[in-house]
Amino acid sequence: MRDDNKFEAAYSETGFWEKLKDYAKGAGREVVEKALLLFYAAQEEDAPAWAKATIAAALGYFIVPLDAVADLTPAVGYADDLGVLVLAIAAVSRYINDNVRSKTADRMRAWFGDTSLPATDAVPPNNEGDRVNK
Repeated sequence: MRDDNKFEAAYSETGFWEKLKDYAKGAGREVVEKALLLFYAAQEEDAPAWAKATIAAALGYFIVPLDAVADLTPAVGYADDLGVLVLAIAAVSRYINDNVRSKTADRMRAWFGDTSLPATDAVPPNNEGDRVNK
């Protein structure tokens, strides 16, 4: 990890799950899915250090509450987060394998239910792996 990358330094597994728990519904399915893809890709044994550092920086950016566009801004608050996550996915796409996709799909179903439903019907997690009922 480079000392000059505050976002990479801000990443922690606990911080990642807390951010998702608190903001999943507001961030929306697309942001949550991209974040989960990166999270699980970072856990792949064959992912090299540079890929894990790229993922940590992108997820750190997602976690940090004060970024380019405030996450509390309706509709656009997560646009910058999504952009960073998508760029990171492009950079490390070879490490997003079927195992990563399967874990992500399982978590999305557990949290959001039927993924064919509109995003407004989604419910955010209240704890890692748990689903909140309305």
